[in-house]
Amino acid sequence: MKKLMALTLALLMTLSLAACGGKTEQSAPADSKGDASTETAAFVPSKNITWICTSSAGGGSDIFSRKIADIMKNDNLVNGQTIVVSNETDGSGEVGRNKVATMKAGDADYTLLTFNSGDLMPMVKNTKNRSSNFRILAIMAVDKQLLFSCPASEAKTDYAKAGGDQNDFAAAIEAAKNGTFVVIGGSKGDDITTYGKLLAEIGLTEQQMGYITYDSTSDAITAALGGNVDFVISKPAAASQYVESGDLNAVLALANERYSGNLAGAPTLSEIGDYNNVEVPVWRGVAAPASMSDEAVAFWSDVLGKVSASDAWHTEYLEKNQLIDEYKDTAAATEYVTAYEADYMAANGLS
Repeated sequence: MKKLMALTLALLMTLSLAACGGKTEQSAPADSKGDASTETAAFVPSKNITWICTSSAGGGSDIFSRKIADIMKNDNLVNGQTIVVSNETDGSGEVGRNKVATMKAGDADYTLLTFNSGDLMPMVKNTKNRSSNFRILAIMAVDKQLLFSCPASEAKTDYAKAGGDQNDFAAAIEAAKNGTFVVIGGSKGDDITTYGKLLAEIGLTEQQMGYITYDSTSDAITAALGGNVDFVISKPAAASQYVESGDLNAVLALANERYSGNLAGAPTLSEIGDYNNVEVPVWRGVAAPASMSDEAVAFWSDVLGKVSASDAWHTEYLEKNQLIDEYKDTAAATEYVTAYEADYMAANGLS
């Protein structure tokens, strides 16, 4: 009987070793310092990505978002997954930004947000959200603005009805000083800041040269085409197609130097009078929910760097729309945006 029991135990041990691959050592515990426990799998997208843009379709931010998404897809940078751009403009975009800021882990690794200086400025003024409520993935470029007019539109404004020359901003300044109300349309954030700096430099008030805020530059351009504003503030990207078609004319470069190409005819402010030039450079970046994993942050920062280095980005976006190449990875972009936010808040008495 003892021999039978010994044989049975030996057989059971043999079967157990076979099931374990013949290994008798125990696996390293979870808190072990061995290589197996410190390795973390790199993030690779395995489902659709949602890209939230808090401006309307056709505007500068929308064009920026869709161009990056196209390059990611065409250059096979996202493991064959689909990127869906969602335009969420409720509350001037604050609803969409808050949705991203408060998103819980799970979908966070698959959510991107277009995040520009023009988004940050109203956000810190009007909400409790700060850049620290997001993961800043990259800065991709720097943009500047111009003033455009649509002289062919039906005369609906006071300036147009008075026969004002919509191709001559110097004439519009004089008309405003002499009592004719002139109206400028534009988007939020940096456009409003640019408008404020312009008024201060030319010595006018909002009662002389007013401003209408739209959800996006594309909406402001639509208003200009309909004759509802005299001039519209826009970056080249959103307005270039209308300049090509002859629907808009570039009348003032809001920069320290003239633009090139079909925008070269627009003078700077110092060229039309005894003024200093006015410019408000706009950084264009990409952010994500604060709950995005470190692995996903590293992945998206790297992918955005590859987009920034691509020929398509330089020829089809930067050069075409006359932007300044300014890529910063997640670490550099976070440092830059944090400092920018602190300076802006200090300048505006915000805490």
